[in-house]
Amino acid sequence: MREIPVTLLLLCFSFSPYCQGNTTPNSIEGAKLYHQYCMSCHQADGGGVPQMTPPLVSTNYVTGDKKRLITILLNGLNEPIVINDEVYYNPMASFGYLTDRQIAAVLTYIRKSFGNQSTSVSTQEVSKIRKQLANKN
Repeated sequence: MREIPVTLLLLCFSFSPYCQGNTTPNSIEGAKLYHQYCMSCHQADGGGVPQMTPPLVSTNYVTGDKKRLITILLNGLNEPIVINDEVYYNPMASFGYLTDRQIAAVLTYIRKSFGNQSTSVSTQEVSKIRKQLANKN
C-alpha cells in the first residue's frame, strides 16, 4: 500500500517543468533576484514606470548587446536613456555587489521573461566584463 503513494509522487514529479528541463536553477534564482532587487522599479510585468523607470519589455537594451546590459548592472546608470522614443532620467544604482552567478541569473531571467526571447547570460560573460571594467579604473 505504501508503494502507490511513492509511485504516484514520482509520477507527478516527473511531469513537473523542473524535471522536464523547462526550468533551470538559474531561472528560479533569477526570478527571486528580480523580485528582490528589480521589481520595485521595473514592476512585476517588467513594464517600468512611464517617464521614470524604463521598461524591460521589447527593448534592445535588454535583448541586444549583453555587454551593455551587464555593464549597466555592474556600474549603474546615471545618464538619460531613450527607449521606444521615451526619455528616462531616473538613475539606476549599481548592483556590482551581486556575484557573477547572481547577475547572470537575473539578466537571463529578464532576457527570457516579459515576452523577451533572447539568449542567456553566462557567469563567464559577467566575470569577463567585470574584470574589463576593473582594469579601466
